[in-house]
Amino acid sequence: MWHFISEQISQQIEHDFICADIREINSGDSHKSFRISDGKRRFFVKTNSHEKRQHFEAEAQGLTHIQNTHIFKVPNIICFGEIEEHSFLVLEFLTLRSGDESNWFEFGKKLAQMHKQHTQEMHGWQDDNYIGLTTQPNPWTKKWSQFFAEQRIGYMLQLLAEKGHHLANIEQAVSAIESLLKGHTPDASMLHGDLWTGNTGFNKNEAVIFDPAFYYGDRETDIAMTELFNRFPQTFYQGYDSIWPLPSQYQYRKPIYQLYHILNHALLFGGHYLQSAEATLKNLEH
Repeated sequence: MWHFISEQISQQIEHDFICADIREINSGDSHKSFRISDGKRRFFVKTNSHEKRQHFEAEAQGLTHIQNTHIFKVPNIICFGEIEEHSFLVLEFLTLRSGDESNWFEFGKKLAQMHKQHTQEMHGWQDDNYIGLTTQPNPWTKKWSQFFAEQRIGYMLQLLAEKGHHLANIEQAVSAIESLLKGHTPDASMLHGDLWTGNTGFNKNEAVIFDPAFYYGDRETDIAMTELFNRFPQTFYQGYDSIWPLPSQYQYRKPIYQLYHILNHALLFGGHYLQSAEATLKNLEH
């Protein structure tokens, strides 16, 4: 496998590359990750079984669209494909560090710029993709309330039900979500889609984002995700609000938007995420 990947890298960079050093990196639960080097150049490689190739194609597509805004630094895509029983994605290797307060302030400003400057009329995306290992349906939809209720919460509840976890009456839950979001007509902003600290970093003081679950939708969903697991530093939100302040009603919608990610974690990991999702769903009934 590594010989084939080395050949693919060589073709793309137009230089001979033979990986002499292969080191596995702990980078989450979705795929195996490696840093490979020939002593001069380094690359970041994700691998999985061959049927996961579509995951890497979708990730590359999302990264490309974010990169094309020229707002955020994202790792350059070198190549992706499959060999024997494996699929792979090769990215530029970026040395990441933690940011200081000013770095996070600039990060917030950049996210607000991306949300504000890159919009379109419909919610969704031209292709379905993935949130972690879970399929994320993105059919173009005019009404945000319908899109989020059906394609985010309803879809996750259906997947959980198929695994034997009946957390709520799906039709009633979808109706409740749609009712709660009724009248909220946000711009369809370009979203990262899975924006938590594990998918961010700083390279030479510049904010880096990666592993997107890309689509167009309510910008508040990106912000809600930043507050769910290991909340971003306060200066991030100050930077964001300096460009495009959040409406006060965001606080009421935040638990609904966070529910999507809790449901996905319940699907992938079970455990306390199931109880957390069930509690949130019960609150919707009141």
